[in-house]
Amino acid sequence: MHKKTVSLCTRALFAALLMIFAMTTAAVNAQAQDPSNPRGRVNMEDSTDIDRIQRQATPFPIPAITIQVDPSRERSQLGTGLQVLILLTILSLAPSILIMLTSFTRIIIVLSFVRRALGTQQEPSNQIIIGLALFITFFTMSPVIDQVYQKSFVPYINRDINYVEAYNQAIDPIREFMFRHTRKTDLALFAGMEGGAKPQTKNDFSTLALVPAFITSELRTAFQMGVVIYLPFLVIDMVVASLLMSMGMMMLPPVMISLPFKILLFVMVDGWNLVIRSIVLSFGGNA
Repeated sequence: MHKKTVSLCTRALFAALLMIFAMTTAAVNAQAQDPSNPRGRVNMEDSTDIDRIQRQATPFPIPAITIQVDPSRERSQLGTGLQVLILLTILSLAPSILIMLTSFTRIIIVLSFVRRALGTQQEPSNQIIIGLALFITFFTMSPVIDQVYQKSFVPYINRDINYVEAYNQAIDPIREFMFRHTRKTDLALFAGMEGGAKPQTKNDFSTLALVPAFITSELRTAFQMGVVIYLPFLVIDMVVASLLMSMGMMMLPPVMISLPFKILLFVMVDGWNLVIRSIVLSFGGNA
């Protein structure tokens, strides 16, 4: 009896829903077909007015962009577009030029050795190390930069020399700096691998052979300075490790105990002053 009652209620509810849906559909259709109802029909006049307004609208002015190449007045002068291209190329190669042709390589390696010898992990941070190395590079390279500016940049801006002469005037001081800090064995190595006649003077060495020879010499000098920096801190580590083993504290890391002593020693001897002074003097500076 209970099941029959539930079945009848379900059928009645379903029939009521069908009736409500049918009545709603009929009302909507009647409203749409009523000509007096503005919502139920599409106003063709409004659509025509919109189309007319769109056709009469003033188009947005778009400026014309053209590329024009003008001939240079002189054969020795570069066009403006080519000058911009060369400038962008130099800017993109600026990091490589800074690393390969200046004292930056030796300085950054020595400062990195100092941090590793102290065992301070990330103190000073990479940003501080790179920034300090960059400004020491500007300081040690200032005579070369002044020569390049006075002999190459200023005459070229004043149109006293062409771009070929400007390049030669700029590269000569840089080559002289690299020759002064490059070992003869490294020069002979790359000159021999380059082939051709044996260079007799500095002008006979190509810049392509001089740059890797200079970098090799800088790496050797930087590692020599790094070993000298490492030795005092290595002695402290060995002494601390021996004391800990003699006291039976083998589970205690020696670095944890030696780190304060290494920092104390470095501060007491004014280590940063000594390191930076040694770096500048290695390039012939007046520190």
